[in-house]
Amino acid sequence: MKLPHKATIVQFVKFGIVGASNTIISLAIYYLFLLIDKHLYLAGNIVGWIVSVANAFFWSNRYVFKESGEPWFRKLIKTYISYGLTFFLSTLLLYLEVDVLSLSPVISPVLNLVITIPINFLLNKFWTFSGKGKR
Repeated sequence: MKLPHKATIVQFVKFGIVGASNTIISLAIYYLFLLIDKHLYLAGNIVGWIVSVANAFFWSNRYVFKESGEPWFRKLIKTYISYGLTFFLSTLLLYLEVDVLSLSPVISPVLNLVITIPINFLLNKFWTFSGKGKR
């Protein structure tokens, strides 16, 4: 069995560090909305996502994947598309977990990270910051 390239492992660790800051930002906003009103959990999820993806783009572009030679605005759009795919997945899961399965709205977003983090890494590495599609 072939092991992942060392650079990919280092990128994944850096991505995890950036992801931890994204998670803190997103969950802080989400829980703030919950404190205001427990029915605002989906709104908190949306606002937290918007702010945390901006954070993800900044640090992924500068620290994790470095410059790919592609214009920053194009990479920003790709970042929001990449995270948008997993955002819709995590929002659907959040709705199902909270409204259908009656799981805790406090725990559910954390559970969803197990699914969304690896997907986000792969999308960012092989599409958003790959440098493919340069103009």
